[in-house]
Amino acid sequence: MSYPGSVKMASNSNNIHAQGDMEVDLVIGDDNLDEDLETGLSSKDAYFDTVIGCIEDIIMEEPFQIIQNGFLEKYYKEFEDTEENKFCYTDIHKEYITIIESYLEAELKKRLANFSMSDFTQQLQERKEELEGEIFEILLTFSDFMVFKEMLLDYKTEKEGNTIDLSSELTVVSVKDRQTKDDVSFCISGNSIKGP
Repeated sequence: MSYPGSVKMASNSNNIHAQGDMEVDLVIGDDNLDEDLETGLSSKDAYFDTVIGCIEDIIMEEPFQIIQNGFLEKYYKEFEDTEENKFCYTDIHKEYITIIESYLEAELKKRLANFSMSDFTQQLQERKEELEGEIFEILLTFSDFMVFKEMLLDYKTEKEGNTIDLSSELTVVSVKDRQTKDDVSFCISGNSIKGP
C-alpha cells in the first residue's frame, strides 16, 4: 500500500519507476532487501529481529529451561576451570549443540514460516561483533566452545556454592542517622538532605 509522499524501496524489479507525483518505487536489485524508510530496517534486518524475539520467548519458557538445566546438571561436574581442555568436552559440546539447536529450530519452525537455521546461523556470524546480551551469549554457545565452557563453569560455581557473597560485607545505614563533621547530612547523590 502506498501513501502520498511515501517512498517505497522494492527488490522485485530491475527498473526505477515514478508513479504519480508523490511515490517512487526504488529498486535495489535481487538482494531481497526491501527497506522500510520509516524504520530504516531492511526486510532482512526485520526478519532477523523477529527471529531473535522468538528465541527470547523460547528460552524464557519452561520447556527450554528444563532441557538446558537438565543438560547443565548432567555435565557440570565434568568441567574444570583450567586452561587445558579434556577431550570429553568436545563430545559434550556437540551433544549440547544437537539438543539445544534442534529444540530451538523445531520451535522456530512452528512460529515462523520458512525458517532456516543455516540462514539464521550465517546472519548471526555476520553480526557477531554488534550483538550483545544474554540471548546472544546462549547463541554463541553453539559456535564458541569457550563461551560454552564458561557457561558450564558458571553453573558449576553456582551449584557448588563457590560464588562470592558480598552481602556480609555491606552495611545499610539510614542517611538520616549519619552526620558529617559539620553536622550536615548527605545522601548518595552528594546533595545535602538538610538543604543549603
